[in-house]
Amino acid sequence: MTVDLVLKDLKAYINGQVVECCIAIESRRIFKIGRESQMPRADNVLRLDGLLVLPGIIDVHVHLRDEGKAYKEDFYSGTVAAAAGGITTVFDMPNNDPVTMSVATLRNRIEIAKSKILVNVGFYSEFPSEIQEIDNIIKEGCMAFKLFLGEQVGGLNIADNNKLTAAFKRIGNRVPVAVHAEDHEVLKIVKEELKKEGIDGLEAFIKAHPVEAEEKAVKRIITIAERTGVQVHFCHVSSENGLKEIVKAKASNLPISCEVTPHHILLSTKELLSIGPVGLTLPPVRDTRHVNALWQGISKKFVDIIASDHAPHAHWEKSANIIWNVKAGVPGLETILSLLLNEVNKGKLALADVVRLMAENPAKIFGINDRGSLREGNKADLVVVDLKREYYIDSQKFYSKAKYSPFDGWKVKGKPVKTFVGGQLIMDEGEIVGKPGCGEAIRRSVKN
Repeated sequence: MTVDLVLKDLKAYINGQVVECCIAIESRRIFKIGRESQMPRADNVLRLDGLLVLPGIIDVHVHLRDEGKAYKEDFYSGTVAAAAGGITTVFDMPNNDPVTMSVATLRNRIEIAKSKILVNVGFYSEFPSEIQEIDNIIKEGCMAFKLFLGEQVGGLNIADNNKLTAAFKRIGNRVPVAVHAEDHEVLKIVKEELKKEGIDGLEAFIKAHPVEAEEKAVKRIITIAERTGVQVHFCHVSSENGLKEIVKAKASNLPISCEVTPHHILLSTKELLSIGPVGLTLPPVRDTRHVNALWQGISKKFVDIIASDHAPHAHWEKSANIIWNVKAGVPGLETILSLLLNEVNKGKLALADVVRLMAENPAKIFGINDRGSLREGNKADLVVVDLKREYYIDSQKFYSKAKYSPFDGWKVKGKPVKTFVGGQLIMDEGEIVGKPGCGEAIRRSVKN
């Protein structure tokens, strides 16, 4: 038999260990892992000079924009950015224009994406206006539903606990619900008070998103999860308070998971005040007490996933004179893996942590069983990294349309140098060599 590709002279992270091996790829999947003498003939052979191969990174929190927000990012620019960052699968958030919240909007978004994407893309849906429409959206293949509690985005009234409970019951155990946990009432009251007092600036923005808003929203959703048994995933947890409530719920064996972002574990309010509005995110970064608590959550495996929350905006949207007019969100696809590999080199993370938090757990939690690990039969989504490569982050070189970053100028050690999607090389030493459409639009299989 002759396969499509054999990768030789490499080290790979397999079953919790780094081993020297070769990898044979056929029909977009890993065909064989073993010694060079065990490899079949191949149409193409690529030697990796001893570099490290990891499972392709899965980023479960990405805003690819496009459609009415294509000036910020589109499916092509966003997935090129992902490829450059060593990410092979992303999940697209639904707060688009139009909002993805129906069979029609989901189907249309998938069709638009198919011809543009370079990496694999799964799609969230917001909750529809009519609860019974949930069934059809699930059948269409959404990976999960997204619930924004900070403001009204989808069709479900976020102030109505009965409606939320009914929607969660309708979902059952078929797909997860990913939650942006900031209580809209707390946010509204605090923001109005600050505006009345004429308080502006970064410190006002931080005050307008207190940890109490996250804690209250987390508690609320946990209560609904207890009643309904739905699988809940808390997005971008930013505070010790919120994480403590999640840990308690996990101890009660509720089907709950959570994620943190690089900016919430690598930046604090002190750095934000120095960086300026370009570093504004929702929720904002916190003081060092909360940063330390998130790191402790990672070390104790309370945190399940690290995701980028890639949220690109136009430059003018990040430089408004009034803080309330600044768009919150930062690009992260091209920095997340390097930032975490840098932490590996510093000894703060293990390589096993990176693979668990950015490949294995995302695949497990969101039900994509043939990705997330290097295993024969799995999709050949791989990233080759050079753990010794040092470079400075420069947002002007991003493939993303968003040419800014709170990590601009950071020196990092560890870099993705090749990205394979379905066995096809799409990024090589920072150059995009894949073509639009080589990524796969992923649909989640429905549980019976």
